[in-house]
Amino acid sequence: MSLRRSVIIGCGAYLPSKVVTNADLARDLDTSDEWIVQRTGIHERRIAAPGEMTSHLAAHAARAALAHAHVDAQSIDLIVLATSTPDNTFPASAVSVQADLGITHGAAFDVQAVCSGFVYALATADGLLKSGAFSRALVIGSETFSRILDWTDRSTCVLFGDGAGAVVLDAQEQPGTREDRGILTVRLRSDGRYKSKLYVDGGPSSTGTVGHLRMEGREVFRHAVTMITDVVADALKATAYTVDDIDWFIPHQANKRIIDGSAHKLGITPAKIVITLDRHGNTSAASIPLALADAVADRRIKRGDLLMLEAMGGGFTWGAALLRW
Repeated sequence: MSLRRSVIIGCGAYLPSKVVTNADLARDLDTSDEWIVQRTGIHERRIAAPGEMTSHLAAHAARAALAHAHVDAQSIDLIVLATSTPDNTFPASAVSVQADLGITHGAAFDVQAVCSGFVYALATADGLLKSGAFSRALVIGSETFSRILDWTDRSTCVLFGDGAGAVVLDAQEQPGTREDRGILTVRLRSDGRYKSKLYVDGGPSSTGTVGHLRMEGREVFRHAVTMITDVVADALKATAYTVDDIDWFIPHQANKRIIDGSAHKLGITPAKIVITLDRHGNTSAASIPLALADAVADRRIKRGDLLMLEAMGGGFTWGAALLRW
């Protein structure tokens, strides 16, 4: 029996032109390249230019994804944008992208799940496509985290960067077998008891300000590996695949130690892990689509490959998506 699946037919990425290295940060902070690399795996990150907003980054990535998919923007009837750093409190940054692309039909909205945002956005778009309500979607992760960082706090400001990644999801009938292309399952989790471990100390309803990112790094690390491996195992169980079936592991690019710890616990070999953290830093909701676009561009990912995406972010939120390219 055939099934309606959400198939990725194109992906794209955009990074601001300004590169900030660890050495650049060490000029103003009590830190060093060695200290940052040893603890995080990050060498450099991109920072958005003045006036360059989240929707601008998102629109660039969306155009790249449309070009890669060889489809016109007018064929898109749904835009789901994952971001924690919108242009404005409202409207959603997704509608700015919609207007930028010249689309006047369909629906566009934002999803906010911090670093897990892209996985949450994929799940949302997948559900809407499979329902038959929409036929083709842009799913975007875009962030300008540089705008919410305390640049005097070396424990947080060295970690993050700006960027955007996007995919085009197309609703297609698949045979309903283990070899189906598209999103096979998405598993989502959250637990609000951990809010104080990773949050921004501002907002319209609390302080009337944007605020700055605050994090208890040790606590985040302590929970991350367990939460990530549990949700990945759940995605595998739901589809009857095993770790050995995975061709590529595309994790949220938060910290090399978390990525390595999760992969080791799951039994995923380093050769199967896509890493962009060293060049991008933690770009929150943009990190997975940026890593995906990187591996597609250099042709590591091939048609038929089985991909496992996973992320964890503030809230805590976490999730995993298993899909066939």
